[in-house]
Amino acid sequence: MSRLKSAATSVLDRQGRLLAMRPAPGGVWRLRTGVGDVDPAFLTRLIAVEDGGFWRHPGVNPLSLARAAVQDLRAGRIVSGGSTLTMQVARLLEPRPRTVRSKLIEVARALQLEHRFSKNDILGMWLTLAPYGGNLEGVRAGALAWFGVEPNRLDDAQAALLVAIPRRPEALRPDRHPARARLVRDRVLQADGGDVPTARHGFPRHAALALPALPDGTRTTIDLNLQVALEAIVGDRSVGLPEHAAMALLVADVATGEIRALASGRARGAQGAVSLDLTAALRSPGSALKPFIYAMAFEAGQAGPDTVLDDLPRRFGGYAPENFDRSFSGRVTMAEALRRSLNMPAVALLQGVGPAQFLARVTATGVALRLPRYAVGVVAPSLPLALGGVGTTLQDMASLYTALAGGGAVWRLRLACCAQTPRPLVSARAASTIAGVLTQRFPDGGPDGVAWKTGTSWGGRDAWAMGFDARHVAGVWVGRPDGTPLPGATGRALALPLLARLFTLVPPAPRAVQPAEVPDQRPRVALARADSLRLLFPPQGAVLSGEGPITLRAMGGQRPLVFLVDGMRLETDPARREAAWQPPGAGFYQLTILDADGQSTHSAVRVR
Repeated sequence: MSRLKSAATSVLDRQGRLLAMRPAPGGVWRLRTGVGDVDPAFLTRLIAVEDGGFWRHPGVNPLSLARAAVQDLRAGRIVSGGSTLTMQVARLLEPRPRTVRSKLIEVARALQLEHRFSKNDILGMWLTLAPYGGNLEGVRAGALAWFGVEPNRLDDAQAALLVAIPRRPEALRPDRHPARARLVRDRVLQADGGDVPTARHGFPRHAALALPALPDGTRTTIDLNLQVALEAIVGDRSVGLPEHAAMALLVADVATGEIRALASGRARGAQGAVSLDLTAALRSPGSALKPFIYAMAFEAGQAGPDTVLDDLPRRFGGYAPENFDRSFSGRVTMAEALRRSLNMPAVALLQGVGPAQFLARVTATGVALRLPRYAVGVVAPSLPLALGGVGTTLQDMASLYTALAGGGAVWRLRLACCAQTPRPLVSARAASTIAGVLTQRFPDGGPDGVAWKTGTSWGGRDAWAMGFDARHVAGVWVGRPDGTPLPGATGRALALPLLARLFTLVPPAPRAVQPAEVPDQRPRVALARADSLRLLFPPQGAVLSGEGPITLRAMGGQRPLVFLVDGMRLETDPARREAAWQPPGAGFYQLTILDADGQSTHSAVRVR
């Protein structure tokens, strides 16, 4: 039964439509097919033509065998097999040379099959294994390849051809022998059925690179129509990307983290075009991380959207950031600085939040931000992180942006089941504030009510545009897959027009982005009261480096605060909401903060 068990895999979209297929080992398109998967009229015709006594006999038909034996003896060779459908199944399961000995084995196997399986089971075996020419096996593979339809949607002429081909699969292939295939088809149909197909249809391969090895019949979260639209954009030569550049596109549902569509272009190199899933490629996000730095700073009370600061040259130790155009803007509000993607304000805010704290809070949601590696190992998080000094993927960036779109919690993106719970990143108020700041019109036209942010990595290697409304989060990456620079490329010029195009393909949100008020079915991240005690850093489950002291930071509560590590009190300034802690070594620690009113908060962390 091994041939029956070794079948191709089909994956479905969220509505049950065929999305992608993978062949069985050996490249054979053998698709599992049951009686319920085909039109009943096809089964009626098949049984009438091949085995009229199928429902009555025990696996063999003695009269048919006797008639075939007489014909074979007269001809001196096998000219008629007299095989029932059950005997045909036995031969398909165990292919053998057509000899008298093989026929006897088929008779024995047919009796065994009838004893072990129901008639419908045996029909399902035939429907799965019947040969349709080349590497096609099974009625479903034949229907999709020759007609581009499922076997439950066949017309009479199509059904007749699929009954005919298995008799002599190579001699009756319609792409090679159309006249012969038509002749035999018309005999089965007992009428003129018109022309036969002369070429095979391709099997669907939508999002195939991104889909993991899912079990056969898995229903994914992909929307087939949207997926086809994204793939059309990737293949649109009029987009006008720079030479050897490729793109990656992604759309996901804000309320669940379900990926609705994702596509990426083909990379061209010395060996020709190579298909890659660029939505999972590790790239620098440029300024696309800045909204989360601002959100954490706003949450901590370090600044607000109306806070005014001077965008002027400034050194942070040995680091002196410049803006993209190498100029400075003077006095600006924080909201303007974020919309214009100014570098110095973002670096200043990250200094207040703390690079290590920022990285720990993001990675605690399950999103990976990978620091660069050098000869001595991984560098420590530092201020250049604000300008894209980490590696991440388009899928992870879209995960992060679900927090801004949906109340401060991050949904890990998924292509199939199962249910999950979002992980908090920032407060709902901070997320809503950032969403309001980023909601703006697309410069070259597009739907209203979309919040967006662009990013460009050093040397123009990566051009990003991330956006969201109340229903969808979408992302675009443009760059060269080998990481070489695209001089002069920016996220605003290359990626943002594509993002605007994506939002014309999805249903519009009912109103402008107001993430904190959007109803959905998931658990909400509660907005803490202004006076409630919270531990800002380190967050629950954080993994910290034991090199140097760690600053524990709290918000809210009635001072003086008491900081405890495994029940041992740390010496602190009663007027401050932070304490320095030097871990004595690697291990797991329980952090506790108490305030004057008896409130407490806890966090379990690990020190490496």
